[in-house]
Amino acid sequence: MEVAVFAVFALLALGSALVVVLHRNPIYSTMSLVVTLISIAVLFVLLGAPFLAALQVLVYTGAILVLFLFVLMLLNVGAGGRGPDRLGQKIGAVGASAAFGVVMLTLLWGRFHGFELSPLTEEIVALKPLAKQLMTTYLLPFEMVGLLLLAAVIAATALAKKPEVRLPREKT
Repeated sequence: MEVAVFAVFALLALGSALVVVLHRNPIYSTMSLVVTLISIAVLFVLLGAPFLAALQVLVYTGAILVLFLFVLMLLNVGAGGRGPDRLGQKIGAVGASAAFGVVMLTLLWGRFHGFELSPLTEEIVALKPLAKQLMTTYLLPFEMVGLLLLAAVIAATALAKKPEVRLPREKT
């Protein structure tokens, strides 16, 4: 039964991730990202990490994607909001795809040539080690991401604000 649930949600995550990347409308892409993140949360539950699944749903799906949707709707970006296709974007996409392919081939090569991944244990997915790492080793990047999101909201609000029209004053 676990294999069937895994297969369904893994395929759902892959399919909705493809929609995120390939759809022209940013609103639909963001909504597909919601489906992707919820599918990944189900995969976390299957791995025995229900707390990470809850964080995935609450933090990413519940907060950050709502922020994305807010900014997209605030800026009124529709399907026509895309700029012209740029060669640099295509080269970057091909380069990232090639890097992903190299990583996947390296993992498959190692798997078939005796390299074994360590199994997930309670120590790895427990809350206490995760919280310790987040609040000690990764505290600065965590706070920087928060500031970056705040700056993005302020910038989007400033860009979406319509300029005030000032009428000339009459002399009395």
